[in-house]
Amino acid sequence: MCAGQREMESYLALILLSSTVTFITADTVRLVNGSSHCAGRVETLYGGKWGTACEGDWDMKNAAVVCRELGCGEAVDVLGVRLIGGSHCSGRVEVLHGKNWTTVCDADFDQQDAEVVCRELGCGAPVKVLGAAALGRGEGQVWTKELQCRGNESDIYSCPTSSSLKDSCSHDNDVGLLCADSVRLVGGISRCAGRVEVLHRGQWGTVCDDDWDMRDAAVVCSELGCGEAVDVLGNAQFGPGSGPIWMDDVDCNGSESTLKNCRSPGVRLVGGPRCSGRVEVLHGKNWGTVCDADFDQQDAEVVCRELDCGPPVEMLGAAAFGRGEGQAWTEELQCRGNESQIHLCPKSSTLNHNCFNDSSIGLVCGDSVRLVDGGSRCAGRVEVLHRGQWGTVCDDDWDMRDAAVVCSELGCGEAVDVLGNAHFGPGSGPIWMDDVDCSGSESTLKNCRSAGWGKHNCNQTKNAGVICSANILGVRLIGGLRCSGRVELFHGKTWATVCDADFDQQDAEVVCRELGCGAPVEVLGAAAFGRGEGQVWTKELLCRGNESDIHSCETSSKLKHDCSHDNDVGVVCADIVRLVGGSSRCAGRVEVLHRGQWGTVCGDHWDMRDAAVVCRELGCGEAVDAVGNAHFGPGSGPIWLDDVTCSGSESTLKNCGSRGLGVNDCGHGKDAGVICSGVRLVSGSHCSGRVEVLHGKNWATVCDADFDQQDAEVVCRELGCGPPVKVLSAAAFGRGEGQVWTEELQCRGNESDIYSCPTSSSLKDSCSHDNDVGLLCAGSVRLADGGSRCAGRGEVFHRGQWGTVCAEGGTPLAAVVVCRELGCGELMSITAGHTAAQLVNGWDSCSGRVELQYLNEWGSVCRASWDMKAASVLCGQLKCGSAVALLAADWFGEGSGDIWADVFDCHGNETHLSECPISSWSRAECSHKQDAGVICNGSSQAFHEGQVRLSGGSECEGQVEVYFSPGWRRVLLDSWSVSEASVVCRQLGCGSVLNFSSSSPSSPDQHSHMCVRGFNCSGSEAHLGNCSSANLLNLSCSSMEQLSITCSAHSSIRLVGSGVDCAGRLEVFLSGSWGTVCDDSWDIEDAQVVCRQLQCGVALSAYVPAWFGPGTGPIWLNEVQCEGNETSLWNCRLSGPEGSCSGRLEVYHNAAWGSICDDQWDIRDAEVVCRQLGCGKALSANGSAAFGAGEGVIWLNRVECRGDEIHLWDCSYSLKNHTDCSHKEDAGVTCADMQGYDR
Repeated sequence: MCAGQREMESYLALILLSSTVTFITADTVRLVNGSSHCAGRVETLYGGKWGTACEGDWDMKNAAVVCRELGCGEAVDVLGVRLIGGSHCSGRVEVLHGKNWTTVCDADFDQQDAEVVCRELGCGAPVKVLGAAALGRGEGQVWTKELQCRGNESDIYSCPTSSSLKDSCSHDNDVGLLCADSVRLVGGISRCAGRVEVLHRGQWGTVCDDDWDMRDAAVVCSELGCGEAVDVLGNAQFGPGSGPIWMDDVDCNGSESTLKNCRSPGVRLVGGPRCSGRVEVLHGKNWGTVCDADFDQQDAEVVCRELDCGPPVEMLGAAAFGRGEGQAWTEELQCRGNESQIHLCPKSSTLNHNCFNDSSIGLVCGDSVRLVDGGSRCAGRVEVLHRGQWGTVCDDDWDMRDAAVVCSELGCGEAVDVLGNAHFGPGSGPIWMDDVDCSGSESTLKNCRSAGWGKHNCNQTKNAGVICSANILGVRLIGGLRCSGRVELFHGKTWATVCDADFDQQDAEVVCRELGCGAPVEVLGAAAFGRGEGQVWTKELLCRGNESDIHSCETSSKLKHDCSHDNDVGVVCADIVRLVGGSSRCAGRVEVLHRGQWGTVCGDHWDMRDAAVVCRELGCGEAVDAVGNAHFGPGSGPIWLDDVTCSGSESTLKNCGSRGLGVNDCGHGKDAGVICSGVRLVSGSHCSGRVEVLHGKNWATVCDADFDQQDAEVVCRELGCGPPVKVLSAAAFGRGEGQVWTEELQCRGNESDIYSCPTSSSLKDSCSHDNDVGLLCAGSVRLADGGSRCAGRGEVFHRGQWGTVCAEGGTPLAAVVVCRELGCGELMSITAGHTAAQLVNGWDSCSGRVELQYLNEWGSVCRASWDMKAASVLCGQLKCGSAVALLAADWFGEGSGDIWADVFDCHGNETHLSECPISSWSRAECSHKQDAGVICNGSSQAFHEGQVRLSGGSECEGQVEVYFSPGWRRVLLDSWSVSEASVVCRQLGCGSVLNFSSSSPSSPDQHSHMCVRGFNCSGSEAHLGNCSSANLLNLSCSSMEQLSITCSAHSSIRLVGSGVDCAGRLEVFLSGSWGTVCDDSWDIEDAQVVCRQLQCGVALSAYVPAWFGPGTGPIWLNEVQCEGNETSLWNCRLSGPEGSCSGRLEVYHNAAWGSICDDQWDIRDAEVVCRQLGCGKALSANGSAAFGAGEGVIWLNRVECRGDEIHLWDCSYSLKNHTDCSHKEDAGVTCADMQGYDR
């Protein structure tokens, strides 16, 4: 209950999407002091008096009820504060005052106020408070009070306020705020990919993948500013999360600003189709069943409504849909029947009855989609229930994938045909959906993309229709391929098997016809496809054989025989796709059976994913090749499919996208073909394993005594692998199952596939699975000219010839697959050379936005992936000298087209960008607002006077030196401000300024330097040369304080693994690479220093162990000991891992660790190793197994480093299994170590 002042001030404001032109005021609820009757403070009538509603636990679901009750459309917002001009969790702060939104003065808004705003909006902790209208000038009035929040309030109205502002403010002083997001992606390769996690009540939790689709993903990507959704993944693809599961059955329409605004039902139906099953209610983190004795028609109305199903049809007790698991719900629902969601229903504190899972209630709701005027519930015109009214679907772009979703939703099997032009007669009422675009995996048609509810350019003469494979009874084949298996009939809500003694050829004719398959090939009894479950059908089919579907057949009232599941009947129908004109049933021209006639497929856009579906449907193993241009000869008859687009996971070619059955602009000279593998290698990789040959419908192993080198040549060729490496006998890859092939291969070795080889009628030897032959083929991919088998140019073996790979569209995932296929460990870098570079939209050819050309496409470069070293290489490449400044898109405008986000790891001494390695790609993280720009010193705008560098520290930290002819001058702290420091950091490509301070002269030679002071910058200049002239002072630098600055970018520490900047696993940058910090002795004082250094406020927690996932690479630091008041982690006492900086050196290659031979091993090589390990200076380069002899492989010999390389792999060496060296010659190093290392 709200009490005291909170009762007066903690009112609720609702903003509604739309209001009706006429309305009826509800008797018991109203909105007061808003801009209309559909916005304002919530008040309810009770006991003859109006009162406010306390906002505790008030959310969008409650708001939705108020909006509906008032006839005001949908709820848009429920809050007293908002952020404008950014995202859901960032923007200009505006507070609702009376009827108007007002901005807030930056001088009167602090960290405590920010804490409350972020909390009220359901966002994470505040990241940054921005003044001076950083997120745009507002409109209307500026709030005339000062917030005085303590920081622990739940909402802005709970904060005390002063009666007047301390400062005079205008919209130039509007405050902005960046809060951490309330949703994040964890465990992916960037902040824009990973497991979805939601922040609720201060705790992160996961989202269940039930009904998770592209519209839900689109909301997440939009909320995070990550562009469009590319893919949706379930089954913990990015690893299982921990903690609560906050959301399940998420249902977004795609336009929500945050995932939290999407529907997430608190009830579900389990064990039946989408709109029927056992009722389960979400209570806390767990689902509980509901007692049948305490569930009535009103409760059922609400459940069906919340799940967007039709009205309740039947309530079933006694666990009709199976016994649930876990606890039974301990409260009784007392719904009135008009609630929108189950959690809005009143509940009693106790049940009237003692209940167990045997008493779980089940519910059958009406479907939210139906098929009308087709003769059965599984065929007809598609109609959708929306807002209580049935409407039709337009046939524009209506295809088999859309139909598949409808049939699946209705429990009607698979889609057999899609029909348009009101084939089943025109409908009436609204046309609810148009331009429907399903992926085929959605659980309901409503989850598919469309033009929007009620939006169309259609009429009722274009109504969409569907014919599904099941009708009133329905039929399916289980346990085989799509057109073969155990016969099961759909009766009521369950599937039943059929007795073999009461099923004949006529029945089989109808089954095969209804499923869209070819004629029956064989009827099989005695549970040939396995014993079914559930009931055996209690009637006998009496089909004549010419019926279109099974429900049209007559039936007897009872069976002639007593049957069990041992008598389940199976059927083998001819396939609806076939391969014609090849050397076997698994290679040839693709032909499809439709409406009783075979036709071809056009080769336009025909690819390996399409071929994979055909091979799988035919049970022919993997696709080896997809060919066009009537490779197997031109067909005849209709061309049924054109522009086929399969994802590769479809069960039948008909379910793939296409222009529509019979719609094409093709001739038979372009007929598509497929070559499937009639052979496979099992229990190894794609190119190694136990040899198995497809015989009929079954795979058979091959006897080792009857398999030779010529046979191996053909198998490797057919699988698209390299030549055979070794034939292995005696079940080297394990014993197979099923039969051993009863014929002997007699290949000559030049055949294209195994079916082209002659065979003998019988084997020479008696064989068992102990004699199964295995085969090693060379891989189908290799890396050439890179100095080792694990580096180089990518090449692929295809049709007997090696060829290269185009860099266009390449991704790290593709490179990871290559490394894995070659057994080469993890991906280290990708190099994809661009063909040209330029600077555009600048003052001249040596300044402007960076653009690179890959093949024929020009694109800009992501600023986050670009540094001064890369910029200097580019300037040299363009004959423009070196880089003076690195700028963002606000200097040279935003580009268009592609964004190349390649991270160039340049040393700065390369002559061309193509010489720089590319360490990672992260395109999803960048937009054109982050396009990189460069000014080279060859530009007219790049004065030699004004070049700047930092000395005595790092690239982004140190003493400031400015070039004024004839040399470099130190800068004096006198009159220096944050504006000048900001220009220096920008000019160096080092982000924003963190700190500037005095730095005492550290060496006597500084007395010989000229010093400079008097810069006057506004802070927006590109470089110091654009600021007003400096006054040169002929003073030695020791007579005044010198300036040292620290910039934010390229920080030597970072937090990763959480998706936000201010939480995550700590990593430090040492010796050219990122590494982790051991959690030994890690505490809140250490965390405070990290948060301070990263400008992330106060540390809330120091999570251990590996809370944000394990890192990769070196562990740079072991024990960190901070007091808590240091400005940088490097001011703390640090130590490296014990024993990590001396010992025998080993390198990881080809999935194994191995040692290094000491031939030519010297101190320069040791310097590189010590640098790479973050162990300081090399003290000695040890040989002769000084740290003991290793074991296993010796990978490297004759290592020759210059001493300045970043990694050992940058040096010259010989990489192979060196048998010319013994472990008595193992190399080692002794580094200075970091024990007790203070900075």
